[in-house]
Amino acid sequence: MALEWVVLGYVAGAEAIMVLLLTIPGLDGLRKGLIAVTRNLLKPFMSVVPFCLFLLMDIYWKYETRPDCEGESCSPTEHLRHQKSIMKSQRNALLIGAALIFYWLLYSVTHLVVKIEQLKQRVERLKIELDLSSVELVMGYVNS
Repeated sequence: MALEWVVLGYVAGAEAIMVLLLTIPGLDGLRKGLIAVTRNLLKPFMSVVPFCLFLLMDIYWKYETRPDCEGESCSPTEHLRHQKSIMKSQRNALLIGAALIFYWLLYSVTHLVVKIEQLKQRVERLKIELDLSSVELVMGYVNS
């Protein structure tokens, strides 16, 4: 089971780095390439959602089937093992939450950055059209 958590940690880390790179100002030259890479990785990263749900069900199953260690019925070693198990479950639940939140952020930020790029291109086209129409208007006044 440890490999699954390592993979999930790497995926969450990769998502966090991509969100960070997309939102850092001043990387306009790299932004087009980053957008292309991120858009191509969004579909494979979508597999994180069912994977996280599977791991969340695994945590729940382990929680429900874990033997209780209350009072004087267990030794200090068993009590320590019980506490470590609870801490690992909480840590893993936080990792699942982080991976899902970073995926959602990556999807949202990528969508917004693409929309901003499209709007910038549209503004540039409108500026060019406005300049051409103003030149034609001036030329019309000059010729008349």
